[in-house]
Amino acid sequence: MLNKGRNVAVSIAPPDANRPILNDDGTMEQAFRSWANNLTRQAIITGSGSPEGVINALPTSEYMDSAGVSGAIKYIKRDADIAGDTTQGWILI
Repeated sequence: MLNKGRNVAVSIAPPDANRPILNDDGTMEQAFRSWANNLTRQAIITGSGSPEGVINALPTSEYMDSAGVSGAIKYIKRDADIAGDTTQGWILI
């Protein structure tokens, strides 16, 4: 469900502290991997310059340009990809 124009609180439940975060083979346990992926998606990516054609991210990701040239400061990843390029699809907001 899309909530246009509304602030929606997102809660990311932490993984079970009684479970290991790694499997025996050294890979991340699935519940921990899911939690880390969800947490990472909520973080704002920062850098200098436009992310278009440079930063690979999932839709709804946010990017803040530390250079802030001509008021171009914050971007949001609107499209998953453009012509298969996942570094494309950022819009200035």
